[in-house]
Amino acid sequence: MTVAQSLLRLALPALLILACQNVALADPPTDHSGAEEMPKAPYLLAGAPTFETTLINFRAQYNEANPTQQIGEFRSISDKSANSSLTRAASKINENLYASTALEKGTGKIKTLQITYLPIQGAEEKAARTLAISYMANLMRQFDATLSAPQSVAKVTSMIEKGKGQQFYKQEVGAVRFVISDNGEKGLTFAVEPVKLALAEP
Repeated sequence: MTVAQSLLRLALPALLILACQNVALADPPTDHSGAEEMPKAPYLLAGAPTFETTLINFRAQYNEANPTQQIGEFRSISDKSANSSLTRAASKINENLYASTALEKGTGKIKTLQITYLPIQGAEEKAARTLAISYMANLMRQFDATLSAPQSVAKVTSMIEKGKGQQFYKQEVGAVRFVISDNGEKGLTFAVEPVKLALAEP
């Protein structure tokens, strides 16, 4: 056996372990053309309620309110976990901006609505981030009609600052909670979800 073969025999188990780890921990591909890359919401509660609206109705209302910043049709995302009680779908807005949702299986009711920004570098970074925050603010206003456009932009910007580096940061407003999930280079997600209202003590 040569020295090279001996080294290879010693190194092979370690290389196999590293290869397996890379499969489990690999970042999503840099080509963001597929909605399958959308991250699952780590903050979505298993027993969370649903919105009393369909995805079709939400899109129609959103697009009517935001004619210059539309959300296209959502495309179903395959989920490999057979026991999942949710159906996931996403809509590509542009190369680094997506809308996504999780729907209750069977009823199709909305559990969460999300806008995810995949950060870019370079000259277009500022404009891309501004557009992402604008979409997030649009989504916020769909569920808090008391806010003006500048107020919603300011509120989203404030939440992004407070949630910087956190897996998720939330604020509740009535029967809705707004969530920021900061995954650094892997994406910044703004989500809207219904909350279960506790009954008042007698």
